[in-house]
Amino acid sequence: MTRVLHLITGLGLGGAEHQLVLLARHLPVQCEVATLAGPTTLAGELRGLGVPVHDLGMVHNRDLTVLPRLVSLMRRGRYDAVHTHLYRACLYGRVAARIAGVRRIIATEHSLGDRHIEGRDTTWPVRMLYRASEQLGSATVAVSPTVERRLRDWGVPARRVVTIPNGLDPVAFAFDPRARERVRHGLGLASGDFVVGTVGRLVPTKRVDVLIDAVARVPGAKLLVVGDGPDALRLHAMASAPGARVLFVGARQDVGAYLSAMDVFASPSEQETFGLSVLEALANGLPTIYTTCPALQDLAGRPPGPEGDEPPVRRVPGTAEAYAAALRELGDLPVTARSCAAAARAYAIDGLVARLVALYQVDRPGRMTTSEEAHR
Repeated sequence: MTRVLHLITGLGLGGAEHQLVLLARHLPVQCEVATLAGPTTLAGELRGLGVPVHDLGMVHNRDLTVLPRLVSLMRRGRYDAVHTHLYRACLYGRVAARIAGVRRIIATEHSLGDRHIEGRDTTWPVRMLYRASEQLGSATVAVSPTVERRLRDWGVPARRVVTIPNGLDPVAFAFDPRARERVRHGLGLASGDFVVGTVGRLVPTKRVDVLIDAVARVPGAKLLVVGDGPDALRLHAMASAPGARVLFVGARQDVGAYLSAMDVFASPSEQETFGLSVLEALANGLPTIYTTCPALQDLAGRPPGPEGDEPPVRRVPGTAEAYAAALRELGDLPVTARSCAAAARAYAIDGLVARLVALYQVDRPGRMTTSEEAHR
């Protein structure tokens, strides 16, 4: 069986980290995981799947002592492929894998925005480091055509980029009425409360402040925020203002239960590489408003699901006024049964893993970047 080492910067509760766990669960290969910054929340879940997790003990971004440890691990493991995730892991992982003589070196680019990558500004040195290390790999996986375009803008040759979207397990995010009741009771929410929700890392680019402002303009609405991050203190201060009705629950592993407790999902971010949280909300059957979601935009022109099967989905400008208006309209709609949207089913993980396995095994990836190829 093909042996693959996944290398990631850390294992906190983030989108890329959850994608790694999902891959470990579904890839038909022998997986191991190494983390630069130490095993955290998701390490236990991986070990529960029987996946070994290696802690490389990196203490800061420029801790070069991690490189020989990483090379040693790769040589001992005799892996057929190394697959890196997130900026720092891609830099160190490609170098170490080349030194260790690993045959296939794959990197997935999860978080490349127009001006930021994983919260850091895309300065000239950041781009040059990325471009130099990219040349050491076999292929770079873009999670959407949007990311593919940005990689080309950075100078990565088109022949080295393969677009394979993020996947999700629709069953894990399916609406659960018992979870809805349990979560609402635990948060002190009444069954009839109109709850707007969002899920994601609390950083300025997610623009949760827009939602706090918007929800304050909708009488009776309450905002449920699932996630944590460096912007938390500022957002908590905003939420203490008169008229704000906000519940922060931090980062959660049981995201599906919290989605079930919501009535509308909102994502005002204007910089997204994929928009996984929007798809998770649609898998839950939630009416959804968003500003940017490449995953949905890439599906433009596809036929919708069966009549009556689709939750309302609206793209709106990223202003508090626009979100407040959309929330008022959605709040007036009758409550209907919630079922998984066709858009979420299009990204089911089972249909995507074969393309990654092919990358681990071939000498050169083919050019597979169109919407049809991404979901075939």
